[in-house]
Amino acid sequence: MEKKINNVMDKLVSLCKRRGFIYQSSEIYGGINSCWDYGPLGVEMKKNIKDFWWRSMVYERNDIEGLDASILMHPMIWKASGHVDGFTDPLVDCKKCKNRFKATDIKGDKCPMCGGELTESRQFNLMFKTFMGPVEDEASIVYLRPETAQGIYVNFLNVLNSSRRKIPFGIAQIGKAFRNEITPGNFIFRTREFEQMEMQYFVKPGTDEEWLEKWKQERMEWYIKLGLKKEKLIFHKHSKDELAHYAKDAYDVQYEFPFGFQELEGIHNRTDFDLSRHQQFSGKIINYFEESTKERYIPYIIETSAGCDRTLLTCLVNAYDEEEERVVLRLSPVIAPIKVAVFPLVNRDGMPEIAKKVYEDLRKKIKAFFDDSGSIGRRYRRQDEAGTPFALTIDGETPENNTVTLRERDSMKQIRISMDKIDEVLKEKISL
Repeated sequence: MEKKINNVMDKLVSLCKRRGFIYQSSEIYGGINSCWDYGPLGVEMKKNIKDFWWRSMVYERNDIEGLDASILMHPMIWKASGHVDGFTDPLVDCKKCKNRFKATDIKGDKCPMCGGELTESRQFNLMFKTFMGPVEDEASIVYLRPETAQGIYVNFLNVLNSSRRKIPFGIAQIGKAFRNEITPGNFIFRTREFEQMEMQYFVKPGTDEEWLEKWKQERMEWYIKLGLKKEKLIFHKHSKDELAHYAKDAYDVQYEFPFGFQELEGIHNRTDFDLSRHQQFSGKIINYFEESTKERYIPYIIETSAGCDRTLLTCLVNAYDEEEERVVLRLSPVIAPIKVAVFPLVNRDGMPEIAKKVYEDLRKKIKAFFDDSGSIGRRYRRQDEAGTPFALTIDGETPENNTVTLRERDSMKQIRISMDKIDEVLKEKISL
């Protein structure tokens, strides 16, 4: 008998596999822990989220430049940033069942899985280490980057000079990062390979607190525009004990998941720590000359750091809804993987041919889907579960008056529109 799926996360994991959002990586070999593959719908949704972030950061503003730094960088960068010496978690092992745990997650001195005795805590560096070149020795060690931010900091002067920017300005980057987490989990919430959307904003010392407040509000508004429920979003201010070694002040945008409030994005005042450290370790002068005041200074940095995978999961959790006769993903049309589905009501009387023509025209502009299999009700339900916001149905009236039925996912209301107005109506509704 199939195990009953009781909670939202289990249901979501099942839906993601069934509809082609997310699969377990290496599944035919038994899978690999905390690694996931994005299927046809997942890769589209992830791209839409990244595009929405990039548009808001780079295209809709005139003070931010883009960057794509290498994943493999000089190992001294991670020494300067503090990752080699300090990017660690306390690790304990169970002597009986051999499971490993983050020591700070354990209450008491017994294994939470079997009750066995635990080893003494030891520090475990979270960076993935590899070797560059044919010889595997100490001199050829490199790391898979644990964050994308350092690639921005070491390119500060390059971007400043080549783009002829003046402070304040920012550098945005989307890219993969890797952390050898001891206890990853909650589906794609915490994984060992993930994608970050980070923007580092360089400001004059003394203006940093003002810019931190501005970016807090900007980022909260972005999540609301993304379609997240406002009442499920809060700011969490880091206490002195929580503050990272580089931070003067820090806030998290948190969302209320089924497993509690958790971080979506970090907004940090990193002061001049990073640029100062790279100046110290590289021997290269990294500062900014302000012509109006003739001052030289190392800029302070306001960081906004979001996880793309975590944002996608949040959008799925936020959108998941169960009704009496259907499961529906109420995704914002901006990030929905399929924007519109096209159906012939029945496979006769010229309807399939018209539907195909409509679909072929639409798919060159937006992500569309054609389906002529099964009852119309069943086809609607499949698209509701995939989060598709709109469906166009070609029926018996279409050849007579050149109109089609437009169905809206959330309300299930249907209206008739002229075929020559399809592009105009969808553009308005999807904000193309």
